[in-house]
Amino acid sequence: QVHLVESGGGLVQAGGSLRLSCAASGSIFSTNAMGWYRQAPGKQRELVATIARGGSTNYADSVKGRFTISRDNVKNTVYLQMNSLKPEDTAVYYCIAGWIPSTLGGPDTYWGQGTQVTVSS
Repeated sequence: QVHLVESGGGLVQAGGSLRLSCAASGSIFSTNAMGWYRQAPGKQRELVATIARGGSTNYADSVKGRFTISRDNVKNTVYLQMNSLKPEDTAVYYCIAGWIPSTLGGPDTYWGQGTQVTVSS
């Protein structure tokens, strides 16, 4: 079992920055891959970024060049640095964890409770 606790969401103006954090506790093997999903009202859930324990990353095209995912394996914590935020980035952001990046979002994924990010224009 894995417990994920997000923090760092909030309200920011367009062009601003926020940093999300997600602390994981529980099975270290189930946090080999970590990442972030987001869901805006009325829209489908979107995979934002993933990171493997070794550091390899993947990003959605919509956030490439603006968001950076990183992790601290000692603290078992993943971060999402979000720069140049746009109103369309407004969503609930969920921390996720699992075995490998390609399976994140599937049935064996652990989910955090979500944190709201709101970007005003």
